Amino acid sequence: MNLLYPGSFDPITYGHLDIIDRASRISEKLYVAIMINQSKKPMFTLEERVALIESSTKHLPNVEIIKFEGLLVSLFDQYDIQAVVRGLRAVSDFDIEFQMAQINRQMKEQAETLFMMTRLEYSYLSSSIVKELFSLGAAIDGLVPPEVIKAMKKKETK
Repeated sequence: MNLLYPGSFDPITYGHLDIIDRASRISEKLYVAIMINQSKKPMFTLEERVALIESSTKHLPNVEIIKFEGLLVSLFDQYDIQAVVRGLRAVSDFDIEFQMAQINRQMKEQAETLFMMTRLEYSYLSSSIVKELFSLGAAIDGLVPPEVIKAMKKKETK
């Protein structure tokens, strides 16, 4: 079974990596799809996000990083995807994820969605929180991999 885990991953967190690790164990191939959203101004370029995810997942041989713009369901045929994987941190995440799953199914009947609960220690974690904490000078060790911290510090000095 080929699974798809989409997101902006700006930056990738240990919460994302937990879902990637667990989803890779139940799939033949896991595609981590980095969304290109023209309306957002990301901290990292698309190429930087690809590199950070690749370095963080290099120990998982069945994980492949891809980029996409447009409709998620278009990737189902292109990559022979059987289901989308979405991480849920709290009940509040379910509402929007449920709506997106239903819209995807409306556009493509085979577009199944699998929900994975994040581990309790990551239930509060988001890329937005990491960026905010970092901008305020707080330590983000334990929230993101060391290479992400290094990349964020490099951005800060520019």
